[in-house]
Amino acid sequence: MRAPAGRFRAAPAAATALVVCGVLLAAASMPLYAVTRQNWLVNGGENIVVGVIFAVVGIAVVRHQPRNPIGWILLIAALGSESLPTDAASYALLVYRLGHRLPFGALAVLLQYTWVVAAPLLLLIILLFPDGRLPSPRWRPVLWAYLGVVAGLASCLYAVAGTALAGHHARLDSGGGLQVIDSPGGGYAWLAVAEPLIFLVLAGFWVSFVAAQVLSWRRSSGDRRQQLKWLMSGAAALAASQAIIQPVLNFDPHLPELAQLVLNVLLGLGAAALPICVAMAILRYRLYDIDRIISRTVSYAILTGMLVGVYAGLVLLATRVLPVSGSVAVAGATLAAAALFNPLRQRVQRAVDRRFNRARYDADRTIAAFAAHVKDATDLDSVQVDLAAAVARALEPAHVSLWLSPHG
Repeated sequence: MRAPAGRFRAAPAAATALVVCGVLLAAASMPLYAVTRQNWLVNGGENIVVGVIFAVVGIAVVRHQPRNPIGWILLIAALGSESLPTDAASYALLVYRLGHRLPFGALAVLLQYTWVVAAPLLLLIILLFPDGRLPSPRWRPVLWAYLGVVAGLASCLYAVAGTALAGHHARLDSGGGLQVIDSPGGGYAWLAVAEPLIFLVLAGFWVSFVAAQVLSWRRSSGDRRQQLKWLMSGAAALAASQAIIQPVLNFDPHLPELAQLVLNVLLGLGAAALPICVAMAILRYRLYDIDRIISRTVSYAILTGMLVGVYAGLVLLATRVLPVSGSVAVAGATLAAAALFNPLRQRVQRAVDRRFNRARYDADRTIAAFAAHVKDATDLDSVQVDLAAAVARALEPAHVSLWLSPHG
């Protein structure tokens, strides 16, 4: 049964309205940060930028494929997991920590947890990619079970938040979050057990989504396989940023501001990689270049992790162990990371090309072997034969011919 056509004729207007809301929320974040005396760049500015990227990609997909739910999920994620929670947290700080008598303070506290629903919906893209349909009807119960677990997580957090607000126990931390949720204790201690268990179950679902796409990739060919490669590259960048950079930020929240800014920018780039790659795959733009994109994405993700480790380690060593000021430590760590960038990049790129971009790796090896072979060669006929063979091995053309100038 087909959906009414009028519903999809209204889709561009609805998508535009969501984008306008996202832009207004992004614009409101800067004065809110200024009033609450927070550093916009360090304490959440990257969330706003990522939210704008999500919104732009989402409306691009909706305008081209309004029936594809992936575009709508991106728009919801832009509002629910980035822009709205950031602004709501700043507004809650004004009411509950800075003492401003403003309306809807309790609502602001609740709205900052919309990410509990929006973020898991975003990862649902992995299962629905690229046309918004489930891999098979057998996945329908899995989808409903996943949504039920997400609803359970949201119910737990909102039950705690609502109880704290109703009992006038709304104590907020410096970021605007409820302390009873960030550090549950007393009558809320059950949340410290329930929340990790629920996230563990969700992680199991995410692994199954990835496994389904891996199996689909093995059975696919042509454009479908290229699209799945785009998805893999975006998911790899997102996973690398969350697994490498987020733990560093959580381990020491008192890093110098410049160090936090650098790490937040890298974290935002990793988060933005998934929607960008998804849009590129859905809109089928330059799919032929995906092997090179994957190689570069993986290599730079590994390189970023190594440099972040060096950078954070040097900053922590200088500021916690050695009597060095924060600005000097950040400057020294930045110089060290910059000096290591190119040597590490070359080594990592060769290793990654060997696995993910085999054509370039084999071509580079062929050219290097040819250069070493003809370095001391004097027989022109032998050089011509070796050159033709090297070109055939590296590029596999249908025909190879060599032209020599009669004048040498």
